[in-house]
Amino acid sequence: MGRKERPIASSNRALVRLARWLRDQRSNTGCSYVELAARVGLHATTLQRAASGQSVPSESSVRAYAIACGAPVDTAMDLWRQARRGRLRSAGPAPASPQDIDGVEMLRAALRELYELAGRPSVRVMERRAGAGRLPHSTAHRIVLGRTVPRDAHQLTGFLTACLIASSEHAAWVAAWERVRGEQHAKVLSPLPLHRPAAPAVPVRPSVPASGLYAAALGPVRLWRDGGLLPTGSPQQRALLAVLVLREGRTATAAEIVDALWGEDPPSQALAAVRTYASRLRKVMDPGTLVSESGGYAVRLPDQGCDVAVAAHLARQAEQLRVQGDLQRARTFLRHALGLWEGEPLAGVPGPFAETQRVRLEEWRLQLLESRVDMDLACGLHADVVPELTSLVSEYPLRERLRELLMLALYRAGRQAEALAVYADVHRLLADELGVSPREGLARLQQRILQADPELSFGAAASSGGTQTAAFVRPAQLPAALPDFVGRSGVLAELTGVLSSAGDGLQVAAVCGPVGVGKTALAVQAGHAVAQFFPDGHLFVDLQRTTPEAALAAALRALGVAETIVPAALEERSALYRSALHGRRILVVLDHAKDAGQVQWLLPAAQGCAVLVTSRTRMIDLPGAHLVELDEMSPAEALHLFTRIAGRQPTDDLGPARYVTAACGFLPLAVRAAACRLLAHRTWTVSDLADRLADEERRLDELQAGSMSVKPVIESSYCQLNAEQAAALRMLSTADALVSLQQAARTLDCGMGDAERLTEALVDSGLLTPAGGGIYQIPLLVRLYARTLPCP
Repeated sequence: MGRKERPIASSNRALVRLARWLRDQRSNTGCSYVELAARVGLHATTLQRAASGQSVPSESSVRAYAIACGAPVDTAMDLWRQARRGRLRSAGPAPASPQDIDGVEMLRAALRELYELAGRPSVRVMERRAGAGRLPHSTAHRIVLGRTVPRDAHQLTGFLTACLIASSEHAAWVAAWERVRGEQHAKVLSPLPLHRPAAPAVPVRPSVPASGLYAAALGPVRLWRDGGLLPTGSPQQRALLAVLVLREGRTATAAEIVDALWGEDPPSQALAAVRTYASRLRKVMDPGTLVSESGGYAVRLPDQGCDVAVAAHLARQAEQLRVQGDLQRARTFLRHALGLWEGEPLAGVPGPFAETQRVRLEEWRLQLLESRVDMDLACGLHADVVPELTSLVSEYPLRERLRELLMLALYRAGRQAEALAVYADVHRLLADELGVSPREGLARLQQRILQADPELSFGAAASSGGTQTAAFVRPAQLPAALPDFVGRSGVLAELTGVLSSAGDGLQVAAVCGPVGVGKTALAVQAGHAVAQFFPDGHLFVDLQRTTPEAALAAALRALGVAETIVPAALEERSALYRSALHGRRILVVLDHAKDAGQVQWLLPAAQGCAVLVTSRTRMIDLPGAHLVELDEMSPAEALHLFTRIAGRQPTDDLGPARYVTAACGFLPLAVRAAACRLLAHRTWTVSDLADRLADEERRLDELQAGSMSVKPVIESSYCQLNAEQAAALRMLSTADALVSLQQAARTLDCGMGDAERLTEALVDSGLLTPAGGGIYQIPLLVRLYARTLPCP
């Protein structure tokens, strides 16, 4: 049982009862704290502290204590809630009774008190307790922070249930809510304004345009024309306006609108209601603004005709200035953007769409705010931001980035002990609430503060470009050019001519061709040939086994952008990438692109840069691209490549050497594999190699040397086909090497239209090549591979 426990001394009688009960349960088990802790995976000190009676323990530790002792959990929770209530009452006045509530501020405070009495459960727990669809966790989060109140009685009772309030007491709370609602003239209760920094040196709220139509969603949903406020109708009508405005001109179908406004439980006349709302909005908007098309609706506003669009534009400008090192102007733009928020986004708008968008827009605001504070620190304003960060940390206690910024600001202000206390507080909070430790970056900052790292000081940070600014480097990522590159003089001259003219604007060239034709080798050769025209460096990105998000992150790191400022969203990463390339002359080589959609995120926006893309697909939908189709080598080029790699000048073996290159289909990859195989077997003659390649069933197995192999390359293209295209390739491979469109239709037993569709799809995949005049050629090695597959 261990040593005797200390006496319980507390003015909170309910806490004394809880501690005594916990100790009694342990006595009944006859176990030590170490043995109990082992049962539930906690530390023994945690359980011992829960039964000490010194302070009210966390809900999770009391629950774990009861489980470890085999005691009734319900009883433990009831005693714990009484102890919690006793602590709150001893710390201040008694919680408000619902009968005493006479205003929205008092209602907010009372709901917050109920949350405290319930032990401050996580919002996810509250969502589960309330029941499906009654209390989204995002709404619970805003209620417990005092920013809003439940929008209807259904949501209110869900909150009460989540706070463990008996159902018999719900009626009194609903009556209080209705009383407050009546005093607000039946309008939806407006939330408290979000945190605002101290008065900035520049205006933070650009005025509504004096002309044209302008919509606002970063606060109450409103609409102006020529500076005058327009009526937007009921909350549901404003919800429709919000849905259409936030889609940025894209059409929303009627079904999507119904889901956005009512979710899974729409009224029976939902479609009629949507039409009515749309008709009323159309009457107050400019002609042609709200349009009906494709069974849905769209709102077409002028450029930056919405505060969300204006904020995005300002944020992009700020990022561009930031990566260029102009932090003062970047801070100004971010202050303008943040000034567009006027309280809770989409305030008073009901529906699941609004709930989701509120969370998204609030998260975006916090990201911009963190970015602005980060730049404040880089400009030496650490003393000025401490009060603001202290308030933000109190409002968002689990947001570790804010904690990190506060620690750095305090340390630079000479308050090292307080900076370390911030870390200790978040460490304890994360352990109690979530059972996790702070992230690595926060822990590393704590260690650096303990060690008084001189690089944390403002002077050191400023001399190195700031804490989060980009220290640009000159990337030089092109792989080494092949020393045995031969031929391709015509297309090489064509590519270098296009790329070297990038000073006249952004130049994009796309090389396509079948598998193994040497697209990457050609791109690298061309890149080195024009490197002198791109003094700021060159990027090389292999897109074969990566996503656009990962590719952009790698490119930004190569450009010197700090990883901590790389945004998560694809669109924002692409915008930051374009900003990082602005004003620089860089060659970007994108290898193994799947399609134009994958490439578009990595296209620079400024002139002076050039992009070279390689793909098995013809990039006909890549805007402004100069297309180059690469075919197999000529017999002379293939023979030259083979002899150069093999290191043998065939005299008597000239015939077998020509047979080897022909058996390789004159594809550079296959020729290289054959030559390397000959090098690996020094006792072989070229005739020996030719004899091995003569067996068509084993030829693909012979064309491999080390990591170089032809079969997996063909196989990867084949695996990207759909079932119909794969079956077509297998059937066409049973015919001759050249096949007309008519022959393809007969072989595939389909019409000419379907035959053309399938053959063109195979051309796009690089497994079929057009020979002109409606004739298609199946590359030799592709045909041999397809013949090894079962026919449909």
